[in-house]
Amino acid sequence: MEIKKVLVEIVGEENVRDALAELYVYGSDASIHRELPNVVVRPRTVEQIQKIIEYANNEIIPVIARGAGSGMSGHSVPIDHGIVLDMKGMNRILEIKCEDMYCRVESGVVDDDLNRAIKPFGVFYPPSPASSRIATIGGEIANNASGIRSVKYGATRDYVLGMKVVLADGEIVNLGGKTRVEAAGYQIHRLMVGSEGTLGIIVEATMKFIPLPKLRCLGMATFEKLEDAGNAIANIIASGAEPSMLELMDNIAIEAVNTAMKLGLPDVEAIILFEADGKVKEAVDFEMQGMKEICEKHDGKVTAMSYDAKERTKIYAGRKKLFPALSRYKEGFACTSLADDMAVPYSKMAECAMKIHEIAEKNGIIMTAYGHCGSGVMHTKILMDTTKKEQWEAAKNAVEEVYDYVDSIGGITSGEHGIALSKAPAWKRARKDLVEAMRKIKHALDPNNILNPHKLMDAPDDWLTATPIRYRVKE
Repeated sequence: MEIKKVLVEIVGEENVRDALAELYVYGSDASIHRELPNVVVRPRTVEQIQKIIEYANNEIIPVIARGAGSGMSGHSVPIDHGIVLDMKGMNRILEIKCEDMYCRVESGVVDDDLNRAIKPFGVFYPPSPASSRIATIGGEIANNASGIRSVKYGATRDYVLGMKVVLADGEIVNLGGKTRVEAAGYQIHRLMVGSEGTLGIIVEATMKFIPLPKLRCLGMATFEKLEDAGNAIANIIASGAEPSMLELMDNIAIEAVNTAMKLGLPDVEAIILFEADGKVKEAVDFEMQGMKEICEKHDGKVTAMSYDAKERTKIYAGRKKLFPALSRYKEGFACTSLADDMAVPYSKMAECAMKIHEIAEKNGIIMTAYGHCGSGVMHTKILMDTTKKEQWEAAKNAVEEVYDYVDSIGGITSGEHGIALSKAPAWKRARKDLVEAMRKIKHALDPNNILNPHKLMDAPDDWLTATPIRYRVKE
């Protein structure tokens, strides 16, 4: 195979794989999609990546950069086959500059590994998504990832100072810098954030970090009505409070974690987890008391509040393990990531949560409403019997209805997981004005369309048939 021969010359035989079993592993991510690459290569240096890209561009071979494969929308699925670049081999922390509050890392560095490395200096990198145990910094940048503390600390884009990128023609460019402010031409490094590997291969990043808070207090409030919980979240934000976490779990989520983990959470329609952090206890107490009062105003019952790390871990356990727990909700049902991370206005939080349940019931499937609602992100998962074709058709209808509703209230298709394949049809319907502009940018930087082709604005218009799905469906 000519491709393999060339790649072996660049990176060595031990870093090239084309056995069917290995290609199968790299053919899917955490989404429903699957397609096999022609070959997988694990580069170790920027120069190797440059040579691979130059070769691929000359031969018009697709190149798909892959971190941990934890994306939920098909980002690293090689829809056009080609070369998968496994970036996990480039995992060095190159520099930690505490006096200037930044670090330089290769793109394959794992989020939790970075935070372990900088914690002794009294600092942390906040965006950490739920997959931080495996997610790489390059992947987080490519998808503008965020997590439970985005309500206070923001998303990945807020921590990227600069980066080194290999463009589609093999040119290496240094974007941004090491300073907190910059007014020196196009902010191309910000364009790369959320580009999902379609504009360049991120090989190195300069990321800022911030001081660790000295104190954290976490509380839990239960609600008999989901609507009340949604309204409480909206009012907490409107009050000017500064939560460091504000999470919602509905009754489906509560039942799932109780089934899977035997937590004994109360049988209610919703739970809110609220947290404040800071340097001074009085300030943290002030924030917690304010949020507690708002929850109670909306008929919430505050059942726990604690500064103790062990107690906080116990309070948060259900939310932390929610995603895998959802697969245990009902025998024979699987948890699928389809319409799963919409961003909606705070004032529509309650309405959105109830709309999700209404659409699910209408289509004969189960959907859960939960997530980082303090930052406006409403997560949902579709729970269904994935062996039944009619369940997939019902899910397809539900996804379309959810996204049409989100668009009608001024929401965004994706708050943190990105577009890729699964969300592309809905996103393109909602943002017709943006699609062509993005295609022009793509063509300018990647005229041969080799970098993660047919994703985002160029993805197929039917997510269910875009690729084979990684579930066995009975005819």
